[in-house]
Amino acid sequence: MTRVKPRVRLSVRAVILRGGRLLLVNAWPGDESDLWCVPGGGVEPHASLPDNLIREVHEETGIAIRVGDPCLVNEFHDPESGIHQVDIYFRATALALPKGTWIDTEGVVNRQRWVTRDELAGLRFKPDSLPEVAFGGSGLLYDPLELYAR
Repeated sequence: MTRVKPRVRLSVRAVILRGGRLLLVNAWPGDESDLWCVPGGGVEPHASLPDNLIREVHEETGIAIRVGDPCLVNEFHDPESGIHQVDIYFRATALALPKGTWIDTEGVVNRQRWVTRDELAGLRFKPDSLPEVAFGGSGLLYDPLELYAR
C-alpha cells in the first residue's frame, strides 16, 4: 500500500487593529463552530505574500488594507487527517471599510467582529498567541505546532 505524503499548506493572515479593537472572522459554515481567527487564507502561486493577503482580506471582509511587517509564524496540524498548515501573520492597516454589510465572495467567512483585548479573552480563538501578537509588543513571534481546532 502506497502512503500519500501530506503536503504543507501556506497561508497568510492579517492582524488589523482599529480604535483598539482587533478584527476577527468566523470561517465555518453557519454556526458550526464558535472558533474565531483573523482574516486571511491560502497563498496562490506567483503572487507575493502581501498581494495574497490583500486579496484574501478583501474577499473575506470587503476591507482594503496596507500590509505591514510580519509579526507571527504559526503552525497547526491534525495528525489524523494529515492537515499541516503554516500561517504567516502580518500587521495590517485598514484603508477603506465596505459600505453596508459584506458577504464573503468565496462563501468562507460567515461572521466578522471587532473586539477589544478583554472581549477576545471571552472567545475561543486560534492561534493561542493571538492576544500577545495583537495587543502586545512588536517583533516576530513563532508559535510551535498547535493541534488543529474546530
